Amino acid sequence: MKSILSFLLCLIGSIGFAQNLSKRIIHNDPSTYRELDNVHAGAGKMGFTQLIGRNDLATNFLYLHSGVIQPKSGIGHHFHHTIEEMYVILDGEAEFTVNGRTSKIKGPALVPCKLGDSHGIYNTSGKPLKWLNFAVSLEKGQGDAFDLADDRVGAKMDHTPVFVSSSLDKNLLKSDDANNKENGILSKRVLGPEVFKTDWHHVDYITIPSGKSTQKDTLEGVEEVYYVINGNGSVTVGSESVTIKKDDSFHVGLGEDVSWSTSGNENLELLVIGIAASKKSGRAISKPLEQPKAMALQMDFVVDIKNAAAFEKMYYSIYLPAMVVQEGYLSSKLLRLFPKDLSKEIQAEPTTFNYQIQIVFNTEENRRKWVASDQHQIAWPAASGLAKEFKWRGYDVMGDDVQD
Repeated sequence: MKSILSFLLCLIGSIGFAQNLSKRIIHNDPSTYRELDNVHAGAGKMGFTQLIGRNDLATNFLYLHSGVIQPKSGIGHHFHHTIEEMYVILDGEAEFTVNGRTSKIKGPALVPCKLGDSHGIYNTSGKPLKWLNFAVSLEKGQGDAFDLADDRVGAKMDHTPVFVSSSLDKNLLKSDDANNKENGILSKRVLGPEVFKTDWHHVDYITIPSGKSTQKDTLEGVEEVYYVINGNGSVTVGSESVTIKKDDSFHVGLGEDVSWSTSGNENLELLVIGIAASKKSGRAISKPLEQPKAMALQMDFVVDIKNAAAFEKMYYSIYLPAMVVQEGYLSSKLLRLFPKDLSKEIQAEPTTFNYQIQIVFNTEENRRKWVASDQHQIAWPAASGLAKEFKWRGYDVMGDDVQD
């Protein structure tokens, strides 16, 4: 059953995002940086660019920024109510502040800035500091920032950081399965979802030896953003491959499968950021409605018993994550028909359809936007490709008991 689902995903991978695969690669080129000064009321100057933005992914990923902080310069003390960030020092060292406590962090390393935590960074050295900043928001495309008019110059130092931080230390990497061990692929989950309040899911650090490749990995319920710390190679999504090199950024969407391979004499080092899909609940109503509250679509499927497990996995690993990031999505259900003896006992209407997916959007217009989306081009073939037959019908929702 797993092989059936894997084959189908491989087949449909080429019809979603993969046709524009090369456009996803954004190289981090310092010659394109804008020069900024007094960032968040910080000292001095820095170079800045955005590599990936709020509209590039379907989840609540907000941005990947990059830049160079000049000597005796920094990002001033500030905080956010609606976003969480993670700063990465690629090269250099700096004084990092979280909630007013300051310690020196030497790269390569990362520091997550959790929801509401004040933070700032100051480069005390005589060399430029190369950095990244990833962000995820509570609401799609929304962010905020509040400056504290504090440049952190001359801040009191703690020898040991009292905030979360992690060095990207190759000596801490391990093989997580037999295939990776055989191919010398090493990895570490640096941060898990428990660290964050937004939809951050994971931060991984991976190295792939020269001449080796990873197995295909299907992104079930998450999207991923990648930054190539070192090395050269290629990335394959669906049936298309593109070359990547040091300081490239890249992203892969919900339901897509991805694999990596190396070229040249150096290991390929990747920083991987995972972002989970999210959704809102509907609201209960207490009286009859004059106008529909929402719309509902019921889709019936005939699924062979040999494909049943793959069909159910498809719903929660591909179909549902692809829907919950859509504008106007409210809820959905996967229904499996009662066994024959139980159906007979309750005198149920005979039918050959043994599965049903019900989806609810706030408007028919938004449901049609979902049908036209890139995510639907992956999700619908994943569902219909496992069925021998299917049909659907739509309804106006005039009442329900959906609780917040």
